[in-house]
Amino acid sequence: MRKVCVVITARPSYSRIKTVLQAIKSHPDLQLQLIVAASALLERYGEVVNVIRADGFQPDAIVYMVLEGENLITTAKSTGLGVVELATIFDNIRPDVVISVADRFETIATAIAASYLNIPVAHVQGGEVTGSIDEKVRHAVTKLSILHFVANRQAADRVIRMGEDPEMVFITGCPSIDLAERVQGSMDKGFDPFAAYAGVGNRFDARDGYMVVMQHPVTTEYRDSASQIHETISAVRTLNQPTFWFWPNVDAGSDQISKGLRQFREAGETSQIYFFKNMTPEDFLRLLAGARCLVGNSSAGIREASYLGLPVVNIGNRQQGRERARNVIDVGYNAAEIVEATEKHLANGRYPSSPLYGDGKAGERIAQILARVPLTVEKRIAY
Repeated sequence: MRKVCVVITARPSYSRIKTVLQAIKSHPDLQLQLIVAASALLERYGEVVNVIRADGFQPDAIVYMVLEGENLITTAKSTGLGVVELATIFDNIRPDVVISVADRFETIATAIAASYLNIPVAHVQGGEVTGSIDEKVRHAVTKLSILHFVANRQAADRVIRMGEDPEMVFITGCPSIDLAERVQGSMDKGFDPFAAYAGVGNRFDARDGYMVVMQHPVTTEYRDSASQIHETISAVRTLNQPTFWFWPNVDAGSDQISKGLRQFREAGETSQIYFFKNMTPEDFLRLLAGARCLVGNSSAGIREASYLGLPVVNIGNRQQGRERARNVIDVGYNAAEIVEATEKHLANGRYPSSPLYGDGKAGERIAQILARVPLTVEKRIAY
């Protein structure tokens, strides 16, 4: 059996790869090896490892690699620590191929460690365009990878133009769309996020409609994170809508956003706002499926929301350049723009479902390819 090692490092990484884990685990010719690392282990980011275990996946190893601080220096040092720790684990468990997910800073640690141990790297979600340090990481991981599982034709074309072998670039769709397809096909109208998850804030009647807000720091603008989140807070205050708000991820600038949210909450102006750290990927998508609008800069607004037809107000530069469906309105870090775009969405309602990032079969396709494709560590630029 071919041993496939998947490294999960953060809340979004798990939702991006869960259906691949399931498909690998059930494939007769594949053996799943699972490493859980970085912020996926930390309580302040929702202890994603507990969700992973509850879903029936038992990690073969865990890696504590996140240094305290949420700034550029700790990000660089955490990446280096990840290379050191992951190299030791890869050497111990000897996978045949390692899957690196998307474009977070931990992702490049995975690709570097595997590459220097002569282990083929398979990259999920390469070839996309955004901005920030994610853009550099994503394309660097592409060059370290042998196999490329991309979401759509545009992404495939970019990977091929970077000199990758066209025969090793596979348009599979994004695995997170698999979960969106499942949720959309079997909506649980009785889902109660207040009862299912411990959060902070004031409860409201979600049956009357609600917004979801999720804003992360932009690493190349991390010093502006405080002013950026204050604009969003001002907009949400003006809109005065029932709102579920998720805490930011671990990137540089996260502390400033968290501080802004705590000050907002402690000022007592959040009578219709409830804050969460984390949910299972399916429950998060159930929450989005029932929402009237998503506000912030999460890639979920570009990917999963497009499939769900959820109106999205995308703030700032974090998703700059990524292909969009009709459901997205782009705005700057300006409260008035955020309010105007959100009110337009609230008035117009939902959008048709878009297959831009997949059709719900990515996990199965990726497992089938992993079982049959020849593996090598040698590569040349394809001319």
